[in-house]
Amino acid sequence: WERRPPVGRVVQARMEGDAAAAAAHPYWPRDLRLPGYRGNDRPLWSLLAFVFAGPALLAAATWQLTARGGGGAEGPRSVGRRLAVCWFAVCAFIHGLVEGWFCLFHGQLAADQAFLSQLWKEYAKGDSRYISSDNFTVCMETLTAWTWGPLSVWTVVAFLHNKPYRFILQLVVSVGQLYGDVLYFMTAFRDGFHHSPPGHPLYFWFYFVFLNSLWIVIPSLLILDACSQLAAAQSGADRLQPRPQPRPGDQPTSRPASLPPLTRTSGKVKAT
Repeated sequence: WERRPPVGRVVQARMEGDAAAAAAHPYWPRDLRLPGYRGNDRPLWSLLAFVFAGPALLAAATWQLTARGGGGAEGPRSVGRRLAVCWFAVCAFIHGLVEGWFCLFHGQLAADQAFLSQLWKEYAKGDSRYISSDNFTVCMETLTAWTWGPLSVWTVVAFLHNKPYRFILQLVVSVGQLYGDVLYFMTAFRDGFHHSPPGHPLYFWFYFVFLNSLWIVIPSLLILDACSQLAAAQSGADRLQPRPQPRPGDQPTSRPASLPPLTRTSGKVKAT
């Protein structure tokens, strides 16, 4: 008869094999299972160069475009206004291209070696919800890519052509970005930040905290700016409203209409 190992050893071996397979990646939690995972074969500098050089070139081109023409009733565009337009151009790039890739291919990132897939696998070292197709993350990024991406492009065009609705677009996009990022941080907080390596200077503090905090701070400032601009526009419109003119037959408002007119007779005033 063939001698077989005890059942307990077989189960233990399988559990150890599963644990080893689950830990064969750099993501947290360490027991996260990623079937078919393949590590990146591109150097880190090339991924980071794309993330920073691409938006920088786009922002530089947008900066040059904002120098042409003026800012409508505001006069020449200020440095702050030009930077705001550059911000929306960068948002269009990030939301439309980078996050658009994620929402289309999130289910195969672990094994895929395309450039943008490797970019997401690198970022996922700071938040593994991107490599595991977390439900909230997929829904949030899909909404971001297909809503805030196109609206960011529209916002840039609206400012370049001084459209009267440009600050409405700025307000809508910024509120959407702020709301999504608050939910992003709050869900991670509720989960105990166990999708990130605790305290890691690059993965946690730079990838997860710093980069995402940009979409908290800048949209908040742009929301305040848009509200100020819209309030000023409404105040100006209110001042231009014509005062209502009295209609024929209206009683004068200097004395109650119910009192009888007064007449003077023999030096005395009496009601008639």
